Order: sequence, then C-alpha cells, then structure tokens
Amino acid sequence: MKIMLTVLLLVASVATQAQSSASTIWPTQGWPDSTPSAVAIDEKQLAAFDADNASGKHPLVDSMLVIRCGQRVYQRKYSHDYGKIYFREAHQKGPLNARLTGPYNYFDPDWHPYYHGTDEHTMQSVSKTVTSVTLGIAITRKDFTAGLDTPVLKYFDPSKVANVDERKRRMTIRDVLTMTTGLDWDEETPYNDPRNAASLMEATDDWVQFVIDRPMAHQPGSTFAYSSGATELLAYIFKKETGQDIEEYAKQYLFTPLGIDHFYWKRNPVGLVDTEGGLYLRAEDLARIGYLYLHHGMWVGTQIVSSDWVQQSLTPRIDSDESSKYGFQWWLFPHGEPVRLAWAALGFGGQRLLVFPEDDLIVVFTAWDILGNDAFDTPEAIQRILAGVHPFNCSR
Repeated sequence: MKIMLTVLLLVASVATQAQSSASTIWPTQGWPDSTPSAVAIDEKQLAAFDADNASGKHPLVDSMLVIRCGQRVYQRKYSHDYGKIYFREAHQKGPLNARLTGPYNYFDPDWHPYYHGTDEHTMQSVSKTVTSVTLGIAITRKDFTAGLDTPVLKYFDPSKVANVDERKRRMTIRDVLTMTTGLDWDEETPYNDPRNAASLMEATDDWVQFVIDRPMAHQPGSTFAYSSGATELLAYIFKKETGQDIEEYAKQYLFTPLGIDHFYWKRNPVGLVDTEGGLYLRAEDLARIGYLYLHHGMWVGTQIVSSDWVQQSLTPRIDSDESSKYGFQWWLFPHGEPVRLAWAALGFGGQRLLVFPEDDLIVVFTAWDILGNDAFDTPEAIQRILAGVHPFNCSR
C-alpha cells in the first residue's frame, strides 16, 4: 500500500508539472513583475498572511515572496533590529555561540541573518538542498562518477575512523542523501540545547571527523534521522571524488547560469564548505533554484541538471514524520485531493522554499526566529497559501 501511494504521488506530481516551452519566462536577469489577480491568486489571502508576519504573529519573518508563471506577484520585507533582539545572547557562550565571535555566533547581527549588511540571507539547511542540486549537476556532467551505492568509507582510512562495524561499512552515499545513515545522531532537540548533535559538531574543529566517528544506531537505509552532519560528509566526498571545491563548482555550473551573482558560503574551521547550513542567498535567487526544478533541470534551453536527477530527488524515499516524506535532501509534503506533493527546502530559523508544481507556484519565506517555536509550521503554510490559489493556465 505504501509503495502504491508513493507511486501515485510521484505520477500525480510529474504528470502535471509545468513544461518548459518557447514561451517560458526565464528570470536570469531578474523576475518580471505582475499582480496576484493577473495569475488567479486571491490577494486578500496573501494580505492576511502579510498582516500576520508584520504584526509578529509569525515572529521575526524577514521576507515573503510569491512567484507564479515565472512572475513575481507579491513580495514583502520586514525589518527587525537583530542587534537589539539578540544582544544578550550574542555575548554569552552557548550551543548557538560556541566560539563567541565569528560566523558561528548565530546571534551576531553582522553574520545573521544577513551577511555583513547585505540582502543575502542565511539559508541554513536550505543549503542541504542546494548541495543536492550541485551533486546532481556533477553527476549530469560526469564529473562525479561514483554510484550512489558507493560506501562512504571508501573516502576514509578506516583505521582512522572510530566505531567502525559492519553497519558503518555498508553506509552509502544514497543513505547520506536520504538521511538514513544509521549513525547515532540526535538533531531533534533544539539547536540551543547542548545535547543537539549539530551544535556539538559545529563546536569542534573537524566536523567531518566528528560525524564519521559517531557510533551506529541503526542499519543504514532503514531509519530516517535528520542529520546536518550527513550533509557535511557530502562536501568532503564531493571534493574527494571530483577533486573540486563544491562552492566553486556550484558557482560555475549552477549560480552563474541562473544569474545568481550575490551569494556567500561559509566554511568550517578546516576550510571545507559548510554544505549543511552555511549558504547565504537573496530570496529572489532562492526562488530560481525552485524554478530550475519546476522546469525539470532546464534553464534557457540548457539542461543544467538531468531531469532524471530531479525526478530521483523528488521521489519520496522515506517518511520523515507524519506530515512529510524525504527525497534527496528535499522535503516532500502530500496535500490535497487527489494527493499532490509540495516540494520544500527548509532551514533553521524559518527559511522556506515551497514549490507547487501543478500550480506553477513558488513561495519563499526567510526569517530568524531561532529561540522560539515557529508560529506556523510548513503544512499550515501550505494550506494557507493554497487557499487563495486558483487554477490558471500560465501559457495563455
């Protein structure tokens, strides 16, 4: 039954995806502007969402962006004095401020949520999705030739890895992509809790060694356990397999072709790209990542990433919780009748890229609510957004 549901969800999603054509709008030089009513969206619904953001009902939201039919139809930005809001925490050592200074003080307004006063916003774990896209590009271009079932320990000297057993030897790249490594990893506790594995990792000097040394808790491929450490392994594996730095690769083969020329990507203490959470992008540029996948990896007539990789990435691989499934570093949210899938890239603090393929719709939120509980979860956001979206033929 579960396999049949998964197939139906995929077929329903792929069968009605927006198709690239000669009339497709390509926002390489920026998104053209339109209005909600011009693309059959009820502006009152968006205005109600905007009012909740502005009033603080949804705390510390920084921006909201709606794209339909390749046009920007609604955008709002909200100003917050983060230097004042997090002043006390910025000067107290803790799990989100293990080093007191520098890029991993999450309360430092020079670093979070905006990079040094620019409009480049921290993406946090949306970085994981962009990492998956970049890996797919390298596979498409045959620069990354190892199969997804390649054991992770191929890239390590096992004699220098702790807690090696048969389960760890069977852990593969595919398991890393689907958050089913089997490693003992607790990222369910809040990030400001000293027991959170991701916060413990970021307090060390060698993140990759910290991750690969973890003992095994499950058979690889069997159990979903969200892990920032798993994605950091991808930065290391990418460099070992291709001989190239994943940031430089993404700049050449992803960001530049899409017209993304404003970004920053943090690195860990040993200089490896922080693929688990270090990317900064503008909301408008994050939307382009969604648009690329909405068009099956195609951009202005060029296949940036193969449609096969896009499909694989957006295929539900495992249940992540009661409301969502997980692909290759993409969250997948079933909704509606008949059941459809919303694709999502999510990040700590309230970063959201939501893609609704049947509606040719992309919605982006940025925020920096890192101490409270987000006042609206993703399924609620999906429900509220779609309440005002009506059928529309973008090609007319």
